[in-house]
Amino acid sequence: MTGGSGYDAFEGASELLRALSAPIRLAIVSELAAGERCVHELVDKLAVAQPLVSQHLRVLRGAGVVRGSRRGREIAYTLVDEHVAHIVADAVSHAGEGS
Repeated sequence: MTGGSGYDAFEGASELLRALSAPIRLAIVSELAAGERCVHELVDKLAVAQPLVSQHLRVLRGAGVVRGSRRGREIAYTLVDEHVAHIVADAVSHAGEGS
């Protein structure tokens, strides 16, 4: 599979994995797996600065992992596809097996 349309799926998977490559993004996805969250809820839960959470949400949104919808003055984020939560959970579980 070196070129052609068969390789395209690997390109897409590579982009997804690149978007998930930061530990904080994995934590954000794990939080969103439990349901919709606003930025301030993620900040409180993850104990990191709001600009940092917003920056990583931008990356995840750009990769099509999360979407935001206006909720009053805030934006509530959800996962676009629950499969991503399973990928993250499996990766975290697998990493823990080696410890």
